[in-house]
Amino acid sequence: MSAKTPIALVRLVVPAGAAKPSPPVGPALGQHGVNIMSFCKDFNAKTSEHKSDVPVPVEIAIYGDKSFEWRMKTPPASYFIAKAAGVAKSSTRPGHAFVGSINLKHAYEIAKVKASDETMGHVGLESATKSVLGTARAMGIRVVDPRATNVN
Repeated sequence: MSAKTPIALVRLVVPAGAAKPSPPVGPALGQHGVNIMSFCKDFNAKTSEHKSDVPVPVEIAIYGDKSFEWRMKTPPASYFIAKAAGVAKSSTRPGHAFVGSINLKHAYEIAKVKASDETMGHVGLESATKSVLGTARAMGIRVVDPRATNVN
């Protein structure tokens, strides 16, 4: 972000290529007097190569002169975990009822994507993988270690 001091920092999760001046984008930016259509056009152009249902976290720094800068982050780990497990919703009783499963390779690949995010630069790959495993368990997704299977 810039050397200017922002008067507001807005965090949103917007589907890729689907930023519109309607909620949640419009009210969040409109109350600060930002040109909403400018953000929507920039965001949609930058996320046009993503699948349309991918939730993209966005951080928007708004300055006193109504200018703004924004940056995208990687989609939430829960999105990647749900896609890898092939489920639409998390378990209503995580730890007791499992709705799907992933293996350690899935968790590692998701952690590599998340670790590439600039906000995760200080986190090692092992810690990022443990975080993904914890998120999966909290969602009611079983994590399977393929090395632990017994072949008789």
